[in-house]
Amino acid sequence: MAARRLTPSDFAGESHDVAVMLIGAVLLVDGVGGRIVETEAYDRRDPASHSFSGPTARNEVMFGPPGRAYVYRSYGIHWCLNFVCREEGHGAGVLIRAIEPLQGLDVMRARRGLDESRLLCSGPGRVGQALGITRELNGCRLDRAPFKVLAAAEQQRVVAGPRIGISKAVEVHWRFGLAGSRFLSRPFRR
Repeated sequence: MAARRLTPSDFAGESHDVAVMLIGAVLLVDGVGGRIVETEAYDRRDPASHSFSGPTARNEVMFGPPGRAYVYRSYGIHWCLNFVCREEGHGAGVLIRAIEPLQGLDVMRARRGLDESRLLCSGPGRVGQALGITRELNGCRLDRAPFKVLAAAEQQRVVAGPRIGISKAVEVHWRFGLAGSRFLSRPFRR
């Protein structure tokens, strides 16, 4: 049986629930990508979220509708990919932190300038570079080309821990990963 393509309604839930659901899902951009192995959730009520202070020109896509790509530049260098969650107007999303490369490895290697498959997509900036994410994808629907997001084939064993690279709400354990994956950006502490 073929994997089910995710639709906007699949992203309408709480960001932390969507972040867990996405572990094991397959993400492809123009046929290049792999299995999502690490995510982070963000919500309007969360001081670490881009949406915490309300809509701006930079973050307006985060406020819906759900099932869209929210793309932003991190540290002025890397494009990062988020999936918009919740109802329109709320302001929530899931950052794609790492994927296990499965399709288009030659393209990813050329974009990243390295051969080591474990390092191709182990971090949000690396995901963006390997998948060819740019600002032009900001606001695009995740259920239409160039995106293809397929539900996980089976229930995954998910681990949780604190998010990475934030200074606010560090006690919130909204970073999720596929237990035992060697493609994570960082190991989870036990």
